[in-house]
Amino acid sequence: MSDEREELFALADDAVSRIVDADPCTATELGIIAEDGRLTDFSPSGVEHRGSLVDQIIAELPEEPSGMQREARITAEIMSERLGNLQALAAAGDHFNDVNVLASPPQAIRMSLELLPPDVAPVTLVGRLSDVDASLAGWRESLQRGIDDGIPAARRQALAVATQLRELASGWAPQFAETRGQDLSENDAAAVREAAEAAADAYVETAEWLAEHYAPLAREQDGVGRDAYARKAQAWNGDTIDLDATYAWGWQELESLTEDITATAAALGLADTPLDTKAALDADPRYRIDGEDALREYLTELTVGATADLNHSMFEIPSEVEQCDVRIAAAGAAAAPYYVPPSEDLSRPGSTWYPTLGKESFPKWWLTTVWYHEGVPGHHLQFGLIATMKDQLSRFQRTFGATSGHVEGWALYAERLMLELGYFDDPGLRFGYLSAQLMRAVRVIVDIGMHTDQVVPDGYPEAGAPITPALAERMLIEQAMLEPDFAASEVNRYLGLPGQAISYKVGERDWLALREAARIRKGGDFDLRDWHMQTLELGPMGLGPFRELANSL
Repeated sequence: MSDEREELFALADDAVSRIVDADPCTATELGIIAEDGRLTDFSPSGVEHRGSLVDQIIAELPEEPSGMQREARITAEIMSERLGNLQALAAAGDHFNDVNVLASPPQAIRMSLELLPPDVAPVTLVGRLSDVDASLAGWRESLQRGIDDGIPAARRQALAVATQLRELASGWAPQFAETRGQDLSENDAAAVREAAEAAADAYVETAEWLAEHYAPLAREQDGVGRDAYARKAQAWNGDTIDLDATYAWGWQELESLTEDITATAAALGLADTPLDTKAALDADPRYRIDGEDALREYLTELTVGATADLNHSMFEIPSEVEQCDVRIAAAGAAAAPYYVPPSEDLSRPGSTWYPTLGKESFPKWWLTTVWYHEGVPGHHLQFGLIATMKDQLSRFQRTFGATSGHVEGWALYAERLMLELGYFDDPGLRFGYLSAQLMRAVRVIVDIGMHTDQVVPDGYPEAGAPITPALAERMLIEQAMLEPDFAASEVNRYLGLPGQAISYKVGERDWLALREAARIRKGGDFDLRDWHMQTLELGPMGLGPFRELANSL
């Protein structure tokens, strides 16, 4: 190891240690588990402390990394880009209006409890449950700071999160205590139940505060505006996004995909329109899964089968990360499936999560492509590989280097790869793949549109109409064929996380363009498996740096 590389990797390792020590919730999500029972301090002082850490780490980075040895340079540039985005968000006061249905402090607190290892010490479990009250109280202080500073969050987000918190209190908290207490002594189980009850009370208190105090003072406007959207989109994607061009491209993608799914629906012959075809597929036993047990079994089979089929032919999958758990998401979670990477030491396997929303019947025709996205060859393959690359990638890159544009772009590319490999030759499954692509195209339109006051372009139904939440919800139901409750949840998600929803299609576009450029560049020497491994082994980063590095392979 060169001196430059050794020095930068040591700085990266130390930076991660300092950041996660100040943010136990993020540490747990990353699989870095502390045994001290703390949750993150979301109060203004906690926010400012973490901001000062970021400033200190940036000050320690080399000023001119361009002349450094390659791996040292990449580490320095990724750290600078990622931490610089955190600085920009902090400077805008974004931590003081951090209220959204997917990734704000209440969700982080829940996840930090769910992801504790099964054998974690009871004192740690009780400590974290007992700390929920203080952690939520600190978050309320920060939200009050945002109100005082004139930068409140949107009322819609406050009310939606209040609803989530009530569901967590009534459903998740007692269920969590019961599940975690099963293998404990009677005294320890009783302590967990008591602490969970206190946590539930804290959820209810915070829900009431959000609904009764914060929401009346919150911002009535749902969108954040062009400047804030551009800042947040850059942070999510690791690249500067041309908002107007990307918005126009989203409409082009929607038009092309609509033509494709209409033809697929006609080939199925089950109904006259895609929407009616969806209803027919939902009712068809060949394309439906009944019951949670059958759902878990099917989703597990998909991941196990894809791992066996693609290993060595399309990828080299390390044996340590072949396992990927399938779990049911907590009541009160957002309606979209999601993935949690393996722990840093690989003791916790990667896991895919499905929110059943109280339902007992599930769309096999749609879930198949979704689980290739969440599992293998999507998120689990990528993050599993990254977790095994301790010698090649710095600790900072493995833990904090990921951007939504890079990883969601890969996962959407993975769905397309499965199409190319014949996994959606069944027209019902192809219909599901196209419906998922349609959802991502609609996301580009409505996410940019709602936040930057865009209108429907000429040549489309409702030309000139503004992209409102109501129109966004209708497009998700009619064009992307989402269920109404899912569509409503998605709109809340886009409004609460500006710039994240576009990252799927924007990132996929880059992965596909880079693959085609490599194919042209290498000609007859192009090998798809080698290209997959070379690009994945670059590790996670922003889309801007990724294009530069991938084009140099």
